[in-house]
Amino acid sequence: MLIDLLKETEALLEGHFLLSSGKHSDKYVQCAKLLQHPDSAEKAIGIIVEKLKGIDFDVVVGPAMGGVIVSYELGRQTRKPALFTERIEGKMVLRRGFKIEEGQKVLIAEDVVTTGKSSYETIEEIERLGGEVVGIACIVDRTTKALDIPVYGGIKLEIDTYDEENCPLCKSGIPYKKLGSRNLKK
Repeated sequence: MLIDLLKETEALLEGHFLLSSGKHSDKYVQCAKLLQHPDSAEKAIGIIVEKLKGIDFDVVVGPAMGGVIVSYELGRQTRKPALFTERIEGKMVLRRGFKIEEGQKVLIAEDVVTTGKSSYETIEEIERLGGEVVGIACIVDRTTKALDIPVYGGIKLEIDTYDEENCPLCKSGIPYKKLGSRNLKK
């Protein structure tokens, strides 16, 4: 069902893409295309909520940009507060008056998880504030190796990624598109 939502909303793209992680891929999941439709967002996040049954958490925190709407909708459906971190001078921080209480159980919310970089940066901030991260919830789990924390994905997609020097698309001379929100040095 979630793959159908991704296709219907044109959130699953094909081509040559530079990912936020710095890796290259022939497919890209642009969850913003799905999340722009509140009814589709509700359905997609509802699938994740089902997978979270029995997971105890107090608050949802989404790394900006991709996690903001996901965090909100997860919070709405689970009746938990929904916060977000944002990058200030290259570091994920909680601001805007948001607070994490000592010992509070936190669920990280993302649109797509590939390497977990944004999630780990957010985890670092949550732990610095005294929170305990219990997992990462995401619409699309693209991880190729296990992370140090449980991932509750709406759908698991296996999409090939390449280092630039080994990218067959680069070797074919196909220019890439950079669609993610994280600034890269390139």
